[in-house]
Amino acid sequence: ALLEQYGAEVVAAGSADEALAALERTVPDILLSDIGMPGASGYDLLRRVRTLSVDRGGRVPAIAFTADSSRQDRLESLDAGFQAHLASRPIPPGWWR
Repeated sequence: ALLEQYGAEVVAAGSADEALAALERTVPDILLSDIGMPGASGYDLLRRVRTLSVDRGGRVPAIAFTADSSRQDRLESLDAGFQAHLASRPIPPGWWR
């Protein structure tokens, strides 16, 4: 809802499989993913996304969201290919500033 207030078109997915199906329809400008999802984790999702061709979203910038805030969790997110790791839920307004 917050992103939509700023004019972003948001496509929500409740699982990694739903997110991959959404990528078949459109390539987003950015991928925001919770790490703890049902079925497959956000790490699993990003690994699968990174196997896609560039024109199908394989290089889309990605941000990991998680309640885990340890240094190890942050490093694991970055090692998995996320460009950023935000350890906060709910995400505070203005986090991108």
